[in-house]
Amino acid sequence: MTDPNDSTRILCVDFGSTFTKAALVDVPTGRLVATGSHRTTIGTDLMEALDVLRTDLAKATGDQPDWPVRACSSAGGGLRIAVVGNERLVTVEAGERVATSSGGRVVHVAAAILDSGALTALAASAPDLVLLVGGTDGGNTAVLRANARALADAATTSGSASAAPVVVAGNAACAPEVARVLTGAGVAAVVAGNVLPRIGVVCPDPARAAIREMFVRHVIGGKHLSRREEFARIVVGATPDLVLCGVEVLARTLGVPGVVVVDVGGATTDVHSVVEPDPEDAGLGREVVATLPVGRTVEGDLGLRWNAPQIVHAAVKAHLLDEVAAPEVEALRMEAERRKENPGFVATTQAEVDIDVRLAELAVKLALRRHAGRSQVVTGPAGPAVDRTGRDLREVGLLVGSGGLLRHVDSELARQVVATGLAGSGGHGRLVPERPDLAVDRDYVLAAVGLLAPDHPDAAATLVPAVRP
Repeated sequence: MTDPNDSTRILCVDFGSTFTKAALVDVPTGRLVATGSHRTTIGTDLMEALDVLRTDLAKATGDQPDWPVRACSSAGGGLRIAVVGNERLVTVEAGERVATSSGGRVVHVAAAILDSGALTALAASAPDLVLLVGGTDGGNTAVLRANARALADAATTSGSASAAPVVVAGNAACAPEVARVLTGAGVAAVVAGNVLPRIGVVCPDPARAAIREMFVRHVIGGKHLSRREEFARIVVGATPDLVLCGVEVLARTLGVPGVVVVDVGGATTDVHSVVEPDPEDAGLGREVVATLPVGRTVEGDLGLRWNAPQIVHAAVKAHLLDEVAAPEVEALRMEAERRKENPGFVATTQAEVDIDVRLAELAVKLALRRHAGRSQVVTGPAGPAVDRTGRDLREVGLLVGSGGLLRHVDSELARQVVATGLAGSGGHGRLVPERPDLAVDRDYVLAAVGLLAPDHPDAAATLVPAVRP
């Protein structure tokens, strides 16, 4: 039995949309002491689920349940981000990539100067946060200034209490001025480094840090997920942001040429990847906005519960399911509708598990296809050339499956879901992983790794073997 007064352990918690997960970590050794999960108490107070987990883990370990807690959250819809910028294919594209890598779900994109119609559409998307970008450093300032004034005027008209906080990550020449315009209208605003300081160069880290700060300071409290002061104090970021940090630690620690994590959830299927861009790609077709080493996509139509019918629809559209084979497709459609109508559905029979497994295989395959880049031969004045866009995942060394289903089925079946999802996901020039090792995050430690990494990097790195092949 451990010393009940042991203070070297940290409880890492993820308040998810469906389940709240906890991992108790011994910091000096980086050992995973115990784990647990409980249905998220979204209808009452999120901290009630944590109370249950504390009690259960205390019984399992013999500790007093007074460990320091670090948490992340995607409950209450997660972090909804609107991106506002200059040109759709330049600064707005850069902002959108940074927003998704920051743990947010981009719910609205606006390019050029915001008019009344654009402001109405922005408000209708109900963002938790606005990422305001525009202009390379020393470049155009007119659009950034005009959009700041438009947001400030809208806040003054509607009441600043309803205005989403703003991260200003545009032209450094006017960013402080833009922030003052917003704060003068009562809008919470913070300045970060330009996401696109010059054409072809994306600088995500300052904006990611600012988005994380705004999420903790303004968004978490604003969702009214808990009445207890402790909740706002322990949450340090959005779950996808912390998981992506965990994936970065995983890639560095294992020393593999890239890592991809596919997280199959009840509402979405998220793909996180860390891939160093190939310098030899400089001779290929280049994008105006460079691909980031870290990336994340959220497929809101690929959830095993809330959006299960859309998985079947997307699979048929992508020719992964053959509508001619009516019995299989109709059975999947019927079972998918059943899951949508009851998002809390738990498979109890082998037939029900088999349906969940099939839906998960399709979700993995579709999500990988969407996350990966494309390669094609184009003919120009100089003759045929290779045009490569997006994320090149072909040399990725490790593909990790995550999510509730993959934790609850046996290890071999979980690996089979990932393997089947990868098989056949290429074709048509898709740059998907070709020969990766496969692993499953059975103990859901990647969120814990991300939570520990800033202050306890050694403990975070030591946790990584839990997701080795």
